Amino acid sequence: MKKSLFYLFALICSMGLFTACGDDDPDYTQVIETEIAGDYKGDLNINVDGMPLGSSQQKITIEKAGATAINLYIKNFSFVGISVGDVKLLNCPLSEGNNGAYTFTGNTTVTATGLSATVDVSEATVNNGRLSLELAIKATLGTVNQDVTVIVNGSKLNGTEGTGADITSFTFDSKSVAEQPVINADNTITFKVYDDADITSLVPTIVVSERATVTPASGVAQDFSNGKVVTYTVVSEDYSTTKVYRASVSGSQNVLSFTFDEWEQYGQYEKPSDKRLASSLEGASFLSFFGIKGVPVYQEEEDVIAGSAIKLVTMDTSAATSILIPALTAGSVFTGKFNLDLAMSDKMASTQFGIPYEKKPVILRGWYKYTPGDKYIDGEGAMSPGDVKVVDGQVDECAIQAVLYEEQLDDKGENIPLNGNDINESDRRVAQAILPDGAAKSEWTKFELPFEMLEGKTYDAGKKYQLALVCSSSKLGDSFKGAGGSTLYLDELEIIGE
Repeated sequence: MKKSLFYLFALICSMGLFTACGDDDPDYTQVIETEIAGDYKGDLNINVDGMPLGSSQQKITIEKAGATAINLYIKNFSFVGISVGDVKLLNCPLSEGNNGAYTFTGNTTVTATGLSATVDVSEATVNNGRLSLELAIKATLGTVNQDVTVIVNGSKLNGTEGTGADITSFTFDSKSVAEQPVINADNTITFKVYDDADITSLVPTIVVSERATVTPASGVAQDFSNGKVVTYTVVSEDYSTTKVYRASVSGSQNVLSFTFDEWEQYGQYEKPSDKRLASSLEGASFLSFFGIKGVPVYQEEEDVIAGSAIKLVTMDTSAATSILIPALTAGSVFTGKFNLDLAMSDKMASTQFGIPYEKKPVILRGWYKYTPGDKYIDGEGAMSPGDVKVVDGQVDECAIQAVLYEEQLDDKGENIPLNGNDINESDRRVAQAILPDGAAKSEWTKFELPFEMLEGKTYDAGKKYQLALVCSSSKLGDSFKGAGGSTLYLDELEIIGE
């Protein structure tokens, strides 16, 4: 009897096992592993309480949970700036639909700081590498309840998609921009503009990681006025990485420009009409009384931008050297004034450099070309032609420099200007920008020279300063050294301050 019961029990168990694995029960293992499981790039359209609130991109992962079920993950999900965290829909039952499609449903509960939400997927479809689903989210944020609907459409990744989401270059082609943008380590993008520039419609050119997308797109005008911050979102091609960059103006700069376009009559010659400028023309004009023809400063029609330029020429007057006539007169132009009263007693002191300047100078830039003369002479201290020395093998160089120095007032409350004696040595000097290469340049050449603080000096916005711009066709012309015929052309000089 006991033996019969044992056989009966074994038969029932075998029938149950046979029924569980019968041909009528689905097994989607192969289709899940080969067609459904994997990563998807999903475009999410979000609706909160019936109001469309834009879209976002997310990477979605589907994995096998069993022969008839899958798990679906959305990492770092958020909507309208509210972080929900990771959405995990586990053991979603899979059903075979029409035309090779598979459907599934699922639900879960997620919590985050101050937030709780239920997430339901009433019906989702996976078909031929395409994923579509609708997330119905009932969220409670504090005491506020919100119904959120997220429509997801995705496509399966093949593993070769790009993963980078960086802005690698951000530039403007605009005269309003003083300094091109800098991409900082904290994903801020900062740049400087000119004072009073119109920056309500600046168009950036943006380069991002390979095959990534950026929103707003490159080439779309943006308003950066009044401290506005423009947010750029970069999404990698596979939607696995999203980075947010914030672009804004970090400061403004001022341009002090000298174009040499306007000239005025000075005796039988012309000089720049810009009242901020003086030149060696004023000092050299008296040489005509001694039968010396020509001057060291001329207007030049061949310029960089429509208008005119200035031409500075070194004059070799060594054949007439005397107590009144220097051996050499370099062509020069400078900010400040020429004091003719000192020209006889102290030629170096007659050039009085500087104009008031209320910014911190950053860049000296402009255009020049230069041809040195053939015969280099040393006329320092010469009182007669016999005192002048010819220096064989020496080649003349030009000089372009700017010096910021502190004001020092006399008993009348006026600034005591630096001059040819102390412009390169005074302790009042704070910063300078100097052309390092004064050699020949046969074509118009652009230069951009940074102002460098001198040792032990700092800029103090509470102090008053003078700015001296000094350009000469002979670098050592103030010491009466150089080559007759050395010619320096200048145009579009600018000093950028902030």
